[in-house]
Amino acid sequence: MSDFYDVAVIGLGAMGWGAAMSLVREGYNVHGVDIVAETLDRFGEEKGKPCKTPAEAAAVSPVVMVFVVNDSQTEDVLFGEHGAAAAAEPGTVFILSNTIAPSTVVSVHERLQQAGMELLDAPVAGGAARALRGDLTVMVAGSTRVFKAVEPVFDAVAARVYRLGDKPGQATRIKMLNQLLSDVHIAATAEAMTLAAKIGVDLETMYDVIRGTTGNSWMFEERGSHIVNGDYAPRSVMNTIVKDLRIVSREARSSGARVPLADAALTLFAEAAEAGYGKQDGAAVARYLGKQTGAMMPGDDN
Repeated sequence: MSDFYDVAVIGLGAMGWGAAMSLVREGYNVHGVDIVAETLDRFGEEKGKPCKTPAEAAAVSPVVMVFVVNDSQTEDVLFGEHGAAAAAEPGTVFILSNTIAPSTVVSVHERLQQAGMELLDAPVAGGAARALRGDLTVMVAGSTRVFKAVEPVFDAVAARVYRLGDKPGQATRIKMLNQLLSDVHIAATAEAMTLAAKIGVDLETMYDVIRGTTGNSWMFEERGSHIVNGDYAPRSVMNTIVKDLRIVSREARSSGARVPLADAALTLFAEAAEAGYGKQDGAAVARYLGKQTGAMMPGDDN
């Protein structure tokens, strides 16, 4: 498997697109799949090889990376009509790089094993800009033998790769914890900035000061700058944040753990998504809070 040059990327959203472009730069034949025709056209213009179905891409690719949004889409692109699993050759390595429930990863692993395929549980973190630079962080659980065989793929898309054991599901659990922290930090950033606007504190001043204090975080610096500039173009879509936090909530309940901050953030993001902000960046929760409280936020005319 170390001599392969064909990789399929199923799901050319923000993260999948960045990974696919990083692989193209490294000289791979990248067979891309997406439901948006314009995305496939653009992919072809960028030296990718557009495919209409997961089956078409998997049939010619010994490595298949999956970047679709949720559990049901994962089921569909792998095992549904025109799914990748039925078309792939025995020994094909499937790399699950999306954020789904750990139990789904375990189930997919078992089904692929029975079909003679391999699976690496390999969710990614870092955001769209880092994905495009090949600068992602990847958490990988699965067979060491399989990981070594496809390690060049990870080298192409990531700056940091963490090996997390041989059992698929473990990497997704850690990614879930990352999402808990990231999404709570986005909610806290939006809450603090909305309060600042409400009580008459200049947001640019507040942003500059907090960046030098103990209240700072990576998410405050990243999403806070977008709130200050009124820029809510999606980096992490609010609907996806709701999906991720629901995974956190379900896993916590099933284990008997409590996640009160994650639950509060889930309620807030779900309300904002229902109010029409679901396709904007998660930072747009600040716009929702501003509407609720009468605070004038950058980018709004309320």
